[in-house]
This record gives sequence, structure tokens and C-alpha cells, in this order.
Amino acid sequence: MTTEAVSAAMVPSRAVWRSVLWFAPLTALWILLIYRWPAIPASGVPTTTHQLAAHGLIALGLWLGLEHTSLTPAQRRATWLAIMIPDTLWFAVAWSAAINGVFHPGTTPLPVLPSAIFMPVIIGAPLLLFSQRIGQVLDEMPASWLVALQLYRVFGSWALAAWLRGALPGVFALPAGIGDVLTGLFALPAAIAVATGTAEGRRAATLWNIFGLADFAVAITMGMITSPGPLQLVVPDVRSIGAGDYPGVLTPVFVVPSSILLHALSLRQLRRRSRAEAARRSKSVSARENGAYKMDPGRIRNYRNDRNWPKAAAPAG
Repeated sequence: MTTEAVSAAMVPSRAVWRSVLWFAPLTALWILLIYRWPAIPASGVPTTTHQLAAHGLIALGLWLGLEHTSLTPAQRRATWLAIMIPDTLWFAVAWSAAINGVFHPGTTPLPVLPSAIFMPVIIGAPLLLFSQRIGQVLDEMPASWLVALQLYRVFGSWALAAWLRGALPGVFALPAGIGDVLTGLFALPAAIAVATGTAEGRRAATLWNIFGLADFAVAITMGMITSPGPLQLVVPDVRSIGAGDYPGVLTPVFVVPSSILLHALSLRQLRRRSRAEAARRSKSVSARENGAYKMDPGRIRNYRNDRNWPKAAAPAG
């Protein structure tokens, strides 16, 4: 390994650890802030703000990615609107329903809260994972974008602050809150790693995505078994996330499914990058192997003359 290669490998590593060292104290400060002043998370402003910011960044990133594809301007606009209009309406409906107490148990006999969690994923995942146009956008979009975007997951620390105040049961708040904070903390290091374009960077981003999805699996499971309903197995001393109170209910009805879809898109993008890299390497190896057997035309003529020389010289003897 050359000195240049070693230096190139060390620079991202230093940047990764530097990002964690900067971001972790800020996250701890935020947890202390919302613990000391619970009116901040209770207002719903942090959740609404970071989701609106993520919504805007998704819209911008999608448009920039579409601009680099071979689609016509009309196709780009149609694709952008086909994604952003449903996403915007989804957020507006979820936010309005949460404020009006639609997700409170007993409001309706229908399983509103579980439907709000799973239906967007069931409908959106196949559309996003099998769309050719989305695949073209992912190919043009930097792989680090979809990873770094989930920095907002550190705001899941509201669950830890609520547990410290006795407003959420620890059996739900601890695994859900810690998982969210770790996912958000390591989003930036994973983005830095995958930006290097190496197989190791893609592997790190893939592991980060798997961890983020596992966090949701644990959080959803613990939320269901600690909340009022037919699946409740644990009755905590305080009301859990399934109580449907605003603004906490915005997390399962919008943040969770939208983040799951972002993880799915990132995994698809990383898989496409790995396949493209493997195809380029295979083509490069084939080209080198073919080139090794090619001979200069002048050498071929000399080789043929050398083979014919004994035959031409034989009659003279």
C-alpha cells in the first residue's frame, strides 16, 4: 500500500471521529435543555421543525438528482410532483390528525395508529424500490445525502428526557430513545465514510441503515406491547407512546414511516453502487486480459516472416 493510499484512508477516519466528538456534546446539551424546559418538546415545534427541514431537503435533493438524469424537463417535473405532493399531504394529514386527537385510543374502533405506521411503508416501499426513474435519480444523487439527512434522528432524544421526567415508561423510552440518538449521531460519520466511494464506506453505510431499521423494529414492538390495545402485554405506571398524545404521536405516525422509507432508498442506492462498481471492475479486468493477448501489427508481420523464412530459404539450399 502506498503512502498516498494510507493518507487517503486516514483522512476520512479522522473526519468521522471529529464529527462524533462535536455532535455528541450538542446532543447531550439538547437532552438537558428539553429535560429542563419540557414546554419545548410539548409545543411540538421541534418535531414539526426538523421534519419540515427534512421535507425541504428531500425536495431539493430530489430535484437536483432529477436534473442530472436523461429525463425530459416535463418528466422531471412530473416525477418530482408525483413524490412530493403525496409526501406533503401525508405530513399535513398526520399533523392535523395528531392535533385533533384522532390517534387517542377509543376514538374510533379502527386501528388508526398502527395503520398510520405501516400503511405508508406498505404503499410507498414498492413504488420507491422498483421505480426505474427513482433508480436513475439514486444513481445521480450522492450516496451521502440520504444518510446525512437522518441527522434529525437525534431529536428522538425527547423520549429520554420524557423518561427522566417520569412522563414515559423506561421499557419503551430507553431502547427507542437510545437507538434514535445513536442512529442520528452516527449518520454523519456514515455519510463521511460512504462519500469516499470505497467498498468499506458503502459497507459502513449499509450497517448504519440496518441499525436504524433495527431501532425502529424494537421501538415499534415496545410501543405496541406497552400501549393500550389488544397487543398490550406490559402495563406501565405511566402512559406510553400509544396514548396518542400530541406531539409525541407525530413520531410513530410520520417520523418512523418516513425514516424507514429513507433507509430503504439508501440501501437500494448502495446496492446499485456496489453492482455498478463490480461491473466496472469486471469490464476493466476483461479489457486488461484482452490487451495482454494483443500484439503490435509490426511484431505480427515479423513473426509471420520469421515463420515463412525457413520455407522460402529451403529451395536455395
